[in-house]
Amino acid sequence: MALTINHLSKSFGEHIVLKDFSANIPTGQVTLLTAPSGRGKTTLLRILMGLETADSGEFSDFNGLKQSAVFQEDRLCENLSALSNIKLASPQLQNETIEAALSKVGLAEYAHCPISEFSGGMKRRVAILRALLADYDILFLDEPFKGLDAETKALVMSDVKQRSQGKTVILVTHDPTESEILGAVYKIEL
Repeated sequence: MALTINHLSKSFGEHIVLKDFSANIPTGQVTLLTAPSGRGKTTLLRILMGLETADSGEFSDFNGLKQSAVFQEDRLCENLSALSNIKLASPQLQNETIEAALSKVGLAEYAHCPISEFSGGMKRRVAILRALLADYDILFLDEPFKGLDAETKALVMSDVKQRSQGKTVILVTHDPTESEILGAVYKIEL
């Protein structure tokens, strides 16, 4: 089965971001979405998530799918703890489950600390876990590993690969190593 995108176009004023874009995205696999900066990758993800409206075209088979996303920005509540930020997206999760996930990415001792005290890389890990621990059918990853040092990046990518196994994932990255490690089997170029 595939998710289909047909003749999608989007402009911001006179600036054309997407023009007559079509693609099929296989389900249950990682798909790499690639293009030079400023070519509409994030805009396409926002349209598919329902956060932006296309000027024309359609996409089917996304209706009813539970979505989760890691945006380019962390989008965390600075006054809340790491655990509380994750619980905002997944209130059904037990604290022990969240604490175990935080431990797996090196944040065990920071579960109850406010995000405002976190470094950029620590915030990024919480944002990634928030998306991964949510109940989803499709996961949108928009440059998810930016700002992570090599060792932390490897640790987090391993966790992402394990937690997203068998799910539909759309990955935007400029780093071919990331798509290889996550097992991207399909590549779409804008």
